[in-house]
Amino acid sequence: MRICVYCASSQQCDPHYHAVAFELGRLLAEQGCTVVYGGGSAGSMGAVANGALSAGGEVIGILPKFMADLEWGHPGLTRLELVEDMRERKHRLLTGSDAVVALPGGCGTLEELFEAITLKRLGLYFNPIILLNTRGFYSPLQTFMQSVIGERFMNTEHLSMWSLVDEADQVLPTIRATPRWREDAREIAVVRTRA
Repeated sequence: MRICVYCASSQQCDPHYHAVAFELGRLLAEQGCTVVYGGGSAGSMGAVANGALSAGGEVIGILPKFMADLEWGHPGLTRLELVEDMRERKHRLLTGSDAVVALPGGCGTLEELFEAITLKRLGLYFNPIILLNTRGFYSPLQTFMQSVIGERFMNTEHLSMWSLVDEADQVLPTIRATPRWREDAREIAVVRTRA
């Protein structure tokens, strides 16, 4: 499987986030998964790559050229692909992935996550989206999204477009247990009137 991992470059966050990212990378590699991520060397980005590499895994980084110019890229990856801009990076990360895993992160991570969820809602992406809820990071987001549905901006079915897990070792079992998203996604993309 090719697993797209969205993660952050911050080195100032709690070190536990980096430890969990390393553990996730290691577990994915041990199960023969290819990790594709943003290509950075710092923070959770570097940790997930290092974890996978420590277990002999294949790690593909997708890095915009301006970040390469700033020497933000990880030097030890299986492959580092340079792209023109952030839009192309997001497209390349998601294309061909068998699942998405979002680790805790900032606005970039959240933007990538919400794009994946939006594409799934529109029937353009059908694979599992897993939020690794380290330190309860995504719990407020889950509550917020329930409010979005409660306020009728999305349908109740949309809550099943993603799954929250608390530990790295729950990620792969959850991916494997998650069915492909419904083929009629576009029929439920628009909010329905209440019955």
